[in-house]
Amino acid sequence: MNNETLEKMRQLRLYGMYDAFKTNLETSVKESLTADQFVALLVASEWDDRRNRSVQRAIRGASFRYNASLEQIDYSFERGLDKNQVHRLAGLEFIKEHKDVFITGSTGTGKSYLATALGYHACQNGYKVMYVNTAKLMGQLKLAKAKGTMLAELKRIERLDMLILDDFGLQPFDPQSRLALLDIIEDRHQKRSTVITSQIPVKEWYDIIGEKTVADAVLDRIVHHSLRVELFGESLRRKKTNPENVFL
Repeated sequence: MNNETLEKMRQLRLYGMYDAFKTNLETSVKESLTADQFVALLVASEWDDRRNRSVQRAIRGASFRYNASLEQIDYSFERGLDKNQVHRLAGLEFIKEHKDVFITGSTGTGKSYLATALGYHACQNGYKVMYVNTAKLMGQLKLAKAKGTMLAELKRIERLDMLILDDFGLQPFDPQSRLALLDIIEDRHQKRSTVITSQIPVKEWYDIIGEKTVADAVLDRIVHHSLRVELFGESLRRKKTNPENVFL
C-alpha cells in the first residue's frame, strides 16, 4: 500500500511529498504525529521543494557569471560601500517601486559582484532576473533583428523584474545599439527595475550613448529617480591575499 502511494506521488511529480513520506516510513515519525500534523508535514515538504526548485530555475535562467551573496560582501576595504545602503537595497523595495540602480566605480571595486549578489537575492525572493554584459546584449539583439525575432526578445526583456546591465558604456553605442537601448529603457520605464554597472560616471553617459535625441530620451527616463552606489579606490583584485577567502 505504501509503495503504491509512493509511486503515485512520484508519477504526480510530488517530489517533496514523496521524500517526506518515504523518510517518515523509514523513521516511524508518523506514529508520533496526528493525522492533521502528518498532512501538514507532507504539504510543507512539497511547498519547500517546489519553492527551492523554482529558485534554482530562476538562478539558472538569470545567467549569472558567478555565485554571489550579500552576506559575503567585504566591508573592510575603503571603497565607499555603505553597509546600511546595501541592507536597504537588500529589502528589494526598489524592485517593488520600479526604481533603477546605478553602481559606478573604477575597475575591480566590486560593482559586478554587488549587482550579482542583489540578483541572486532577488531570485531567492521569487523575482525573475537576467544578468548580461551590455555590449553582448546589444550584439544578441542585432542577431535577433537579422533573424526577425527582435520584438520577441525585447518583450522577454520587458517582462523581467530585474535586468542587470553590466559594464555599461565600455564599448561605444552604434546607431542600432542606441535604438535598442532606448527600446529596452522605454519598455521598462516605471514598470520594472534595471541595475546598471559602469566604470564611467553617470554624468558622462550622455556622451557615451551618443546621438543627442536618443541620449536625452534614455537618460531622462532613468537618471532622475535612480538609486546610486558610487565606489572608489584601488582594485580589490590587487589587494587579495587569498582569492578564495576575500569577497567583493
